[in-house]
Amino acid sequence: MASVRSLSTGLFTALYAVALVGGLALPASAEDGVTDTEVVLGGTHPLSGPAAAYAALAKAEEAYFSYVNDHGGVNGRKITYKDMDDAYTPPQTVQDVRQLVEQDKVFAMFNTLGTACNLAIRPYLNQKQIPQLFIATGATAWARGYKDYPYTIGWMPDYQSEAIIYAQNVLKDKPNAKIGIIYQNDDFGNDYVTGLKTGLGSHASQIVKEASYEVTDPDVSSQISNLKASGADTLFIFATPKFAVQSLVAVAQASWKPREYLTNVSASESVLGAATKAGGAAATDGVITTLYGKDPKDPKWANDAGMKLYKDIMTKYVPGADITNGFYAIGIAYAYTMVDALKVAGKDLTRAKMLDVINHFTESDNPLLLPGITLKTTPTNHFIMTQEQLQTYQSGQFHASGGLIDARPFIKEEKS
Repeated sequence: MASVRSLSTGLFTALYAVALVGGLALPASAEDGVTDTEVVLGGTHPLSGPAAAYAALAKAEEAYFSYVNDHGGVNGRKITYKDMDDAYTPPQTVQDVRQLVEQDKVFAMFNTLGTACNLAIRPYLNQKQIPQLFIATGATAWARGYKDYPYTIGWMPDYQSEAIIYAQNVLKDKPNAKIGIIYQNDDFGNDYVTGLKTGLGSHASQIVKEASYEVTDPDVSSQISNLKASGADTLFIFATPKFAVQSLVAVAQASWKPREYLTNVSASESVLGAATKAGGAAATDGVITTLYGKDPKDPKWANDAGMKLYKDIMTKYVPGADITNGFYAIGIAYAYTMVDALKVAGKDLTRAKMLDVINHFTESDNPLLLPGITLKTTPTNHFIMTQEQLQTYQSGQFHASGGLIDARPFIKEEKS
């Protein structure tokens, strides 16, 4: 008769074999990725492909971690950051994350970019009880799904709240607007459309045309032509950088002059600069968007301590980079929050402690966010950042107007 020990060993071996083929996700060891001197974080970004403009985030994050390491690390540990190129394709994200978890043994995933990409890995990471931290997407799913996916936490304002802010602005400044929408045909784009309709309420009938695009489409010129033909005088561009540039240029080339709103995720100097270069000032002047981070090109931050730190870090660790590119600044802001969370989790670092941190998190001193912005979560509210400010792009520069707008009053907090 087999011993209890051998039966237990055999059972474990069988279960582990099932786990390897994806039939069962066994929790990873809480010790994975953590030693007395090191913590290993993993991430994926589109370093190539249609969303490669976001590669700046990863470069800036790695730069900030290097800066922190050179100043003693976090609670005595140096940060090792292993970032992989998923080309903004969910199947590649899944493959990359499995390698990071199962081979590289990361403690947590940090700042993976893209709604569809994060949705693809969320079940796996939560089953393995691996924190999926401060991800680079504003989908409402990250906050709404906290009960089923407790290890996942967003960072930026959610897309629906951003779209609600735009809707309120339209109703105030152009109440009889005829609205056209171009949007990415996935969870990212649909989130914005849902938020806009929510914000418009009974005025949602003023949307006269919606046109979607796929991330594999070569261009969006036909969609813009159809939107212009609809008679719309207000255009919402719910797009990632490549298609945002195409949309802005196509509008200008069509001699169409609608009031234009652009997603925050595409509101960078690199995107607006590229659109201006290709389509002239007519392609970008007057574009309305939101901001929550300090614009490195805005002279009002020239003597700001946070901006000075940002420029010093970029100059030393990413020499030659265009420090006016807002994606770099936001990358530093993301990394600052990650380091803050590690500090709060303490010297005795475990995934369980990190889970407690993201349920009770407050940060009000991020040096690259606008003054007054506070990141905050509770066990029943994972909408971590809800404050934004409107800004308009004119003559090659963003101009902020008004104060911070808090979308939290529009958010229905779930009950535990």
